[in-house]
Amino acid sequence: MEPTFRKSMEWLHTWAGVIIGSVLFAIFWMGSLSVFDREIDRWMMPATRLGAPPPASLDTMVKPVAEQLSVGSPQWFVSLPNDRMPVFRVGYRDASGGFARRYIDPANGDLLPDAGTHGGTGFIFPFHYSLHIKWMDLGYWLVGLAGMGMLVLLVSGVIIHRKIFREFFTFRPQKQVQRASLDLHNLTGVLALPFHFAITLSGLIIFYAIYFPWPATLPFQGNKEALQAEAFGGFNRPKTGVPGRLASLDAMVRDAEARWSVHHGAPVSADFVRVVHPGDAASFVQVRSVFPSDTVAMDRGVAVYDAGSGTLIREHYSAPVRSVHAFIAGMHFIQFQHWTLRWLYFLGGMAGCVMIATGFLFWQGSRRARHAQQGLAGAPLVQGLTIGSVTGIIIATFAFFAVNRLLPANAEFAGAGRAAFEMSAFYLVWCGTFAHAWLRPARAWCEQALAIAALAVLAVSLNWLSTGDHLLKTLAAGSAGVAGMDLMLLTAAALAALAARRLGRRHAVPARHTDRRTRDRNARGVAAVKASQQARHD
Repeated sequence: MEPTFRKSMEWLHTWAGVIIGSVLFAIFWMGSLSVFDREIDRWMMPATRLGAPPPASLDTMVKPVAEQLSVGSPQWFVSLPNDRMPVFRVGYRDASGGFARRYIDPANGDLLPDAGTHGGTGFIFPFHYSLHIKWMDLGYWLVGLAGMGMLVLLVSGVIIHRKIFREFFTFRPQKQVQRASLDLHNLTGVLALPFHFAITLSGLIIFYAIYFPWPATLPFQGNKEALQAEAFGGFNRPKTGVPGRLASLDAMVRDAEARWSVHHGAPVSADFVRVVHPGDAASFVQVRSVFPSDTVAMDRGVAVYDAGSGTLIREHYSAPVRSVHAFIAGMHFIQFQHWTLRWLYFLGGMAGCVMIATGFLFWQGSRRARHAQQGLAGAPLVQGLTIGSVTGIIIATFAFFAVNRLLPANAEFAGAGRAAFEMSAFYLVWCGTFAHAWLRPARAWCEQALAIAALAVLAVSLNWLSTGDHLLKTLAAGSAGVAGMDLMLLTAAALAALAARRLGRRHAVPARHTDRRTRDRNARGVAAVKASQQARHD
């Protein structure tokens, strides 16, 4: 009974990985980069590469600029500067109805040049949880299904690997690619197993309102606004059509910070200010606190003020159930200030990428010869999907970075701005890697690894040429975000070059020098399959 159960788990593990592995790799890759999404923003938006933000006034530096930019918008908001984002970030609806973001220098109140890019926070981070597929929330559902599949893979993987702790210490890189891939698959799977399980489960719990909206809204008779008010401190009231004014935002922020500090017993700062119905007598202001730097939970205090008088309308703190959700979200998004854990999260995500990629490699290596003998197209099809999903998305991401540094700030064509060019380059290059993988299956791994190395070096060089911020300069200036991005790209280039070298060495070996035992083993495997099929037929 036990061997049969383990065989069924092995079948489930194999085919679940083949079916959802491509989506899982994209989620893990973009999730790993999202750990440093604001640092990626600094690299992609050179105008925001500023020093530590000084104390600044919202009334004098932000309010006049935001009111001018957001004419006709139903609301506008501003995120306050911090160490990772040393600028005021103003968001509003533009004339076309789209969402726009602009940045203000906190040192002098100057409006910075339009970045013309979505950057890490606007493209990479949303890709991680929605795949940028908005139609009927399909992207969220695909990510949710992939998350459920990942839990199945983790549990079935533990069941089928009985000697899991011995495999933790087994890695033989000198062996053939198939054997080394399985060793590395097992090693990364065991090493980061708790992280992978926690990060996957927490990701599913965060979006409970999309996957299971009814239990949350049932106590409120389906009233989502009542749920938002109770759980998150949401507030709304209709416009009056009567002109109104906006009182001092600085005074509202100081009052909110004083209230939060009394509640928490420690100083708490504001992080976010939203003005709803600007210019109307019913306008109100929502002030939210920073996420506490000494706790895991993404738990905010919320204070709502009447915009005209500056008087407090309501104050909100999370209830116990909401605090549990905030803790789970904080464990997933790691917004607290702990750089060692941030790097561990990044490495854990990269380990997940390696685990998925090596699982694909092992599957292909174990079936390539057999499928070729039987005339099946399964292995070549999956190989093309794998190459495009693994090295392909990395190439597309690095092309996204390179195009960002190559295009001029005001690039525009047929009504499409620079951000649209960058996203188009990402998807076009990504599609091209799939075509390349199917057209050149024998050399695709090696050639795409070389492309990764070349694009990474190109992106670093373009950053230097377009901004003058070379690696030595940013290291000397203490610009950790920009220097870290360059170092990440150069490290990726070195690893890709090493991988290409090994793959190229493997393809350089003539077929007549192939190990005889490998050929004999493949021949025996094909014979066994044919015998099994004949027995079932008889």
